[in-house]
Amino acid sequence: MNELVSVLSAELSLRPKQVTEALALLEEGATVPFIARYRKERTGEMDETQLRALQDRYTYLKDLGDRKAKILESIAAQGKLTDALQAQIEACTQKTELEDLYLPYKPKRRTRATIAREKGLEPLANKLQQLNEAKSDRVDLQQEASPFLNPEKGVDTTDDALQGASDILAEAVAERAELRAYVRDTILKTGDFVSKIKSKHPEGSTKFEMYRNYRIPLRKVAPHNVLALLRGQSEGILSLNVEFDEESVLAHLTQQFVYARDRSLREFYSIMLADTLQRLLKPSLTNAAIASKKEWADTESIQTFAANLKDLLLAAPAGLKPTLGIDPGFRTGCKVAALDRTGKFLAYQAVFPHQSAARRDEAAKTLRDLIAKHNIELIAIGNGTASRETDAFVAEAIADLPSKPIKITVSEAGASVYSASEVAISEFPELDVTVRGAIAIGRRLQDPLAELVKVEPKAIGVGQYQHDVDQKLLKKQLDETVESCVNFVGVDLNTASKELLTYVAGLTPAVATNIVGYRNENGAFGDRKQLLKVPKLGPKAFEQSAGFLRIRDGKQPLDNTAVHPESYGIVGAIANSLSLAVGALASSDRLQNIDLKQFVTDTVGEPTLRDIVQELEKPGRDPREQFQYATFKAGIDTISDLETGMELEGVVTNVANFGAFVDVGVHQDGLVHISQLANRFISDPKDIVKVGQVVKVKVMEVDEKLKRIGLSMKAVGSSDSAQARPDKQTPRASRGDRPSRPKSHIRPQSNTRQSASLEDLQAKFQKPKKPRKRR
Repeated sequence: MNELVSVLSAELSLRPKQVTEALALLEEGATVPFIARYRKERTGEMDETQLRALQDRYTYLKDLGDRKAKILESIAAQGKLTDALQAQIEACTQKTELEDLYLPYKPKRRTRATIAREKGLEPLANKLQQLNEAKSDRVDLQQEASPFLNPEKGVDTTDDALQGASDILAEAVAERAELRAYVRDTILKTGDFVSKIKSKHPEGSTKFEMYRNYRIPLRKVAPHNVLALLRGQSEGILSLNVEFDEESVLAHLTQQFVYARDRSLREFYSIMLADTLQRLLKPSLTNAAIASKKEWADTESIQTFAANLKDLLLAAPAGLKPTLGIDPGFRTGCKVAALDRTGKFLAYQAVFPHQSAARRDEAAKTLRDLIAKHNIELIAIGNGTASRETDAFVAEAIADLPSKPIKITVSEAGASVYSASEVAISEFPELDVTVRGAIAIGRRLQDPLAELVKVEPKAIGVGQYQHDVDQKLLKKQLDETVESCVNFVGVDLNTASKELLTYVAGLTPAVATNIVGYRNENGAFGDRKQLLKVPKLGPKAFEQSAGFLRIRDGKQPLDNTAVHPESYGIVGAIANSLSLAVGALASSDRLQNIDLKQFVTDTVGEPTLRDIVQELEKPGRDPREQFQYATFKAGIDTISDLETGMELEGVVTNVANFGAFVDVGVHQDGLVHISQLANRFISDPKDIVKVGQVVKVKVMEVDEKLKRIGLSMKAVGSSDSAQARPDKQTPRASRGDRPSRPKSHIRPQSNTRQSASLEDLQAKFQKPKKPRKRR
């Protein structure tokens, strides 16, 4: 264990004590959010990113250790384990390196080399190797091979014998770990991806057109290009190869393995090495190189997906206000759902404003009646079909109201998935799917995090080739992202859904279900201690979850903060030292000058005390930014309304490695290529934009036929990025309405959807590249 701690400490730039303490906490069953928030003293203030990196690498090395043990046991059973080999195996830190060392001893299916050994040709191979290593200057290959003729075993000629010996030698060379590492490294450094569209697909008939005659170095290829190439190959459209400098590899092999002066033996070895490269090394190691690039592309794409998802989940909520959710439609009408300030469903009406003047007037009256009856303050309009037309209708309907609700276009991405899901059916069994969709749209405006946790992350539409990446790794990363976001914000214990509670640190789906059941049966929770009465929620689950669960207007003021119950005694001591009641600490400015050192104990240090004071200064504060929204330009409703040079306001719907997609209100996202994001070099679009960010863009290109919109951000706004408009902010909810914590770097909520898959959009916007000539 000490050796493992040393390795992890060096690799992750952590102190050994940090590694030891963090691993101990994880072994005890502590969750990452809990450790990061409430055990800072033990870990030296490690954050979630560091803790997850440590957890992942520890799991990898632990699995690697198990594999080492099995390999050592296997080689020892063969009687071939030497001290040097054991030392090499034990020093491995990567699985690829370990498997290369094991390859010569790994049980194999019948190969050309094993068949040659069965024919008794191994002594001939050994003899030729000895002659080569002795740098022999006169060798008669036919004479050396003649004693091994054996027609009964299929060795009819000396050439047959020499071929069998060559097969044995080739396999031995191909299993050299250091050689495999050299060839693999050469392929990754000098190799090119080369693709062609198969002849049966005429020009312009596939979305892989840019890869028709395509060549790019492996070291320069972008993640999305790797995934696109592999998808094209799997769909039978592309033929994909990896080409590398085979001549230099052969030269290296010759230098490493050919010592003989005799011409015939040198020629024999040269042919054997060429066969080694073409038959044994090239196929497996080019596949390994492709797999390596695929793994890298998966990791990069999943990280982009997770970053986009985080920005979406942590989008600013509009607040706890009575809301109308509208799912627009032409023929089937607009589905309107009224919700109270907590998202509780109140009423439903279908209106038909797009069919006739009479029905439009009737729809307007219905809308105004709902607004008046339920004191509506927000109107959420889905951004699907008929969205802009419905937005115009709503504007007309509320124009003369003395107190107008704020209307906002909201993304429908994932709403249809939710409305037909088991979660929605259990929540609203008596309602139609269209009604559930309107409810989801309204709730997403009130609090995007609380609503989006009910939807499979992959259905939200902010991923990149999400169906092509490692699905197990994708699920793990996205689940961790959701967990991190939920615990970062905190959860209202008395309004949270079962799905939201499931992501709270320490709570399982069964316990989350029991919390909701207990709440329904006994009414709202009065304090956190009451959680211990919930079936299956024991002391450990309470310890892990309590700090992330909030109770507004409860018996204990600290229950509406991120202060953990285990620290309530310290807060009491702080209050006593200031001669104040705990509830009065928030309104006192005396906290700023308090000496925290006097409250340090063996288990609670200054990091935790600083967090406590921050919570006491602004109890229950929401860490998400102020709510902001975009206003689409009037009269610009379809792609045909766009003109080059127009400056528009829009919302970032997706961020990929090659740029960002922005909705400007025409039912078709435009692309801001990475080169158009800023007036400086940008290596990563996420450095400039985030999903949900309100931006100003300039139309650079419009192609109605291909539905392609090219946009630029560097032509408008600041030189680095377009900023969200400060005048598009709704007032913060009061403390009584919703929590309010310091602003984070997270951008506002996305209020639009992507109209096509990222893969299709990439294919649409990226133009074919000419093949690069090899020098």
